[in-house]
Amino acid sequence: MQTPDPRRVLDNLTVAVVVLDRHLRLMFMNQAAEMLFALSFRQGRGIGFHQLANGAKAVVEGMQRCLKTGHPYTERELQLLLPGDHPITVDCTVTPIMEQDTTEELLVELRQVDQQLRIHREEYLLNQHNISRLLIRNLAHEIKNPLGGLRGAAQLLEQEFPDDYLKEYTRIIIREADRLRNLVDRMLGPTQPPVHDELNIHEILEQVRRLVQAESGSCVQIERDYDPSIPTLVGDADLLIQAVLNIVRNAVQALGEPGGIITLSTRVQRQYTIGHKRHKLVVRLDIRDNGPGIPEELQEKIFYPMITGRPDGNGLGLSIAQVLVNQHGGLIECTSRPGETVFTLLLPLEINDG
Repeated sequence: MQTPDPRRVLDNLTVAVVVLDRHLRLMFMNQAAEMLFALSFRQGRGIGFHQLANGAKAVVEGMQRCLKTGHPYTERELQLLLPGDHPITVDCTVTPIMEQDTTEELLVELRQVDQQLRIHREEYLLNQHNISRLLIRNLAHEIKNPLGGLRGAAQLLEQEFPDDYLKEYTRIIIREADRLRNLVDRMLGPTQPPVHDELNIHEILEQVRRLVQAESGSCVQIERDYDPSIPTLVGDADLLIQAVLNIVRNAVQALGEPGGIITLSTRVQRQYTIGHKRHKLVVRLDIRDNGPGIPEELQEKIFYPMITGRPDGNGLGLSIAQVLVNQHGGLIECTSRPGETVFTLLLPLEINDG
């Protein structure tokens, strides 16, 4: 039986693995570590561990002790500040690699604790979304049946009225019944499964950018930060355009005044878990704006239908966007504070037949 390639095995781990020499310089890192530090091994080879992350003073001291004593150790809930001032919390295990009774290298495993919290949050979001969809479907059934009877009765009644003045009342009933039926249909979102075509995510973003720029004129500046190495994904272009368009339009409306900036950025995430399923490659699309932020009391509810922070909003845009991305096996997340709101779309690169 063929022996598996150790590098391939390590690259399929979700735990970030780093190997350091006696001077705590980088000798190896797997793909999970590259994602954690936002740095490729080719770029990072030979740099000191303290250069990978700020706040690593305590763990560097522990590594130096490990080199002297040859004893492994673990530090829980270590706070690190990654490039771009991105804070993370990790459990760190340092194991000496012995050669002739001397520690020559250190094996460092970094397990992101806040990643587990993210996975739990995603599972909660998916469960709540599924429950919400089920409730809406049941409610739609209960509403549309009597609406159909009401509309039919109004049509029959209209035929009995000789006077156009009286017929206007039955026409109002018919129009309002149709409006309510259309509203229910919009709450349900698309019912057809997505088409599986090869897509370029940046072509979708550029189409949305052009549409929004034409609508908003010079009031909003849209910046791009694309990763050109992202491969094609499989999905339905029309549905993904609609999902992204709903979110970007929301951002434009939230900015309100001229001078607002929306940034579209794309990256690839490796060995990434969405809900219960792990994916080898995931496209991460961040839609960031510098608006006032979403009120804290709404942040847990914004993907529910009919939830909106605007007096003139109907609360369906984000709910429908979440449905469209879910149909592609993905998920939309949101973080918000005054001055920065980020909607993150996560889309697996492989076909999801579910």
